Amino acid sequence: MEKRFFLLAFLLPLLAIGQDSNFGNWIIYFGNKKIDNKWNLHHEVQYRNYNAIGDLEQLLLRTGLGYNLTENNNNLLLGYGYILSENYIGTTNDKNSVNEHRIYQQFITRQQINRVGVQHRYRFEQRFMEADFKLRFRYFLGLNVSLNNAEIIDKTIYFSAYNEIFLNTENNVFDRNRLYSGLGYKLNKSLKFEIGYMNQFLAGGKNKDQLNIITFFNF
Repeated sequence: MEKRFFLLAFLLPLLAIGQDSNFGNWIIYFGNKKIDNKWNLHHEVQYRNYNAIGDLEQLLLRTGLGYNLTENNNNLLLGYGYILSENYIGTTNDKNSVNEHRIYQQFITRQQINRVGVQHRYRFEQRFMEADFKLRFRYFLGLNVSLNNAEIIDKTIYFSAYNEIFLNTENNVFDRNRLYSGLGYKLNKSLKFEIGYMNQFLAGGKNKDQLNIITFFNF
């Protein structure tokens, strides 16, 4: 059984308060249970804060059943997610809680081109939010480039980057775009570190810049 847990901590010399802060902290757990050579069970927990700690932005619980079309690659997955969002109301310090149930289908494929590892993820979501229903498509393109070894093995420094775009199927089609780049270090098969910069471009022309420190645990 392979499990991954990582912490995203966004640093600020002086933390801002409430919605004025563009920095936050994400605590994320990923788990993957290999049932056999074809089937796998995915599960994850994400706890996101507006600031360093204690100001909940979103709690996300997700699980799914996957199937590899080829050996250890080209994975199709059908999943379910529960999301609790704590959204600020206007410019006040009051929040509105939104419960969302989400069904999603995704396809992940990976390629290795010399030192460059490439991942594509296509995800389609059916979002049941209180009395509302929405459909959303997401495309994720990720790159990992080994810098001091031919591949990412123990004691490897690597460059990491990804872009993910979120598109609604009606009304305001553009939802958001996440762009990230950073440097990572794989200590061993159980532990990796990354530090990088993320920009989120949100609908309505808003931007959110973040400095990310990431720790990956495999156990």
